[in-house]
Amino acid sequence: MNDTGCLHKTGGAQYPCPATSRRASGGIPRPIYLCFLTIANGSLYELQTQVEIALNLGYMERTLYDTLHEQTREIERMMSSLIQSLKRRNH
Repeated sequence: MNDTGCLHKTGGAQYPCPATSRRASGGIPRPIYLCFLTIANGSLYELQTQVEIALNLGYMERTLYDTLHEQTREIERMMSSLIQSLKRRNH
């Protein structure tokens, strides 16, 4: 287990969940890294939902929502590109 307290088990081997993506890309197998990125992508979708709920309930102004929405969409595009790139390298 590493300093993040996260540990993945795959095929009898154990791999720590890295504290940084740079360390992950060089330190753990690609399938585990893809799993990590997929989970991160799901967390991003949750954040997008929470931001939309905050707007709908009046806790956030539209200008802030628009800024956050565009920023999360850009992160979504970057993660999607990285995931697709890593998947292509698997084949």
